[in-house]
Amino acid sequence: MPFRYFGKINYTPYTKVAEFADELHKGNLVGSKCNDCGEKSFPPRADCANCMSGDFKLVKVKPNGTLVTFTTIHSPPDGFEDIAPYTLGLVDLEEGGRLLSWFENTEPEDIKIGMKVKVIPKIFEEIEEIKLYYALEKE
Repeated sequence: MPFRYFGKINYTPYTKVAEFADELHKGNLVGSKCNDCGEKSFPPRADCANCMSGDFKLVKVKPNGTLVTFTTIHSPPDGFEDIAPYTLGLVDLEEGGRLLSWFENTEPEDIKIGMKVKVIPKIFEEIEEIKLYYALEKE
């Protein structure tokens, strides 16, 4: 599956980490692990941040993390008007890496900095092209 299926709008026609979308479609979160120095990264990187090698493999990442901060979006960017307002959270994953995603199935008043969250791979099936994303839920 092409990387364009990741997100609601994507301007990236090709990337070396296209398998990330394939794995997300299967319900898996994956990061990259450098085959030269062993550095791990989430989200996956096409080139290692440590040694700049382009030789990597994708590895499964546990979906558990801690909320660092959050904000509610009332004036969304193009393509996200249909879901506003929505709350975004910045999460440090247990195994390293950081991600930004929106909350689902969590009441806004229950969202607190430092809370434990789980990252859930999702698919927008109600639109023509399948679009992949991940959402945050309170553990």
